[in-house]
Amino acid sequence: MLTFYHSPGSSSMAVHVALHETGAPFESKALSLQAKDTRTPGFLAINPNGRVPTLVIDGRVLTEVAGCLWYLARAYPAANLLPAGDVAAEAEVVSWMSFLASGVHTASRQGPEAVHEAFAVAEKRLAGRAWTVGDRYSISDIHLFRLYWRFKPAHHLPDGKFPAVEDLYARVLARPAVQKTIAAETAAGYALPTSRAP
Repeated sequence: MLTFYHSPGSSSMAVHVALHETGAPFESKALSLQAKDTRTPGFLAINPNGRVPTLVIDGRVLTEVAGCLWYLARAYPAANLLPAGDVAAEAEVVSWMSFLASGVHTASRQGPEAVHEAFAVAEKRLAGRAWTVGDRYSISDIHLFRLYWRFKPAHHLPDGKFPAVEDLYARVLARPAVQKTIAAETAAGYALPTSRAP
């Protein structure tokens, strides 16, 4: 059994989507960042970094979006969240995940110009593709989707500026696992922000 510690609307949303994509049974533990639930002694004993997502797998703790997504993709291959058997394509997924974590996610702290520049790079990388890695959906698409979900309203990204990213976003948004995640996180009290940064 998996135990999933998350904060609705935060970066952990990507892992929540992947859990629903795989169909893996899991226990959901929603934490409030505003109430500092991730800073309590109980949670810090599980994850000393005090962050979500945190995935507990039969007593073993796994943290960080990329690590949790990679685990779910490998542990549940029937979900087809990795281009299995193609080493170069798997490496490209890792490349995207690294870029999204270090280039896109961190841009928020550097201001609107950095956010626009980061998505401009993503737009160029996506040019002519349906998905981040060729013609199939993967964990890197989930990660990109979640970042655009938060950054578009928070940083007032205009419609039409990043058409390839927007098209990918729309395709991911339509997936049943994503709709299930949005419903679950909304029920937990999350509302998509319109002005504050992630």
